[in-house]
Amino acid sequence: MSMIDLSWWQLSLAAALVVALAICTHIARLQLGKPLIIAAVRTAIQLALVGVILEALFAVGTLLWVSLLGLAMLLFAGQQVVSRQKYRLRGGWSFAIGTLSMLVSAFSVTILSLVVLIGPQPWYQPQYSIPLLGMLLGNTMTGVALGLDRLTESMRRSSDIIENRLMLGETWRQASIEFRRDAMRAGLMPTINMMAAAGIVFLPGMMTGQILAGTAPTIAVKYQILIMFTIAAGTGFGTFVAVALCAKYLFDDRERLCLSRLKIENNS
Repeated sequence: MSMIDLSWWQLSLAAALVVALAICTHIARLQLGKPLIIAAVRTAIQLALVGVILEALFAVGTLLWVSLLGLAMLLFAGQQVVSRQKYRLRGGWSFAIGTLSMLVSAFSVTILSLVVLIGPQPWYQPQYSIPLLGMLLGNTMTGVALGLDRLTESMRRSSDIIENRLMLGETWRQASIEFRRDAMRAGLMPTINMMAAAGIVFLPGMMTGQILAGTAPTIAVKYQILIMFTIAAGTGFGTFVAVALCAKYLFDDRERLCLSRLKIENNS
């Protein structure tokens, strides 16, 4: 069964729905019309460019170009993590911690999945490596961003509690344990909710795409289970590393809370 190609007028009708929504929010004075239109335009442009890049990459298919694209995706994801923080670490540490945590988790899980679980030849074949890395990076980026935002905001808001615990003789790990726990929960909750509802409330994107492309549902289900499990692992390990590094950075060598290492960003 061949995939049905979409014409530009069909895409234009889909875009008209977004425009109609933007008009409704503008009439209701919700101040969401402009951001919605900008997001839609960015989506169309970015995906069109990615389509051109992937076609060229699939034609070449060398490890060098796959690695360069993966690096570009990682750096952009790191910048997105920083942009979502209300309280950022000074000196570029938010970018460094976010990027390192995603490198350790998403890239490791992707390579493990390609080499051991899926096994394409070669293992870095763009058809498998780029979509898998993209899904892992996207979800890990969300988990890391949510975890870091919850950690920095809660520790800043509850600084008196943390300092009292430190004065009572607790280590920085003991004084910050509940804040790190809440940050981990915030980072993992979207993934947990997605896994709990998959197949009953909604059909995940990769499975839907494979079915639309003519893949047998049983095969699509196997791939989707693999993707869900790898996303959970990548997001979990990435959030864990980011929260641990960020919490440690907020204490000095004498285990004193250093809120001066945070700066507030107005993301409104």
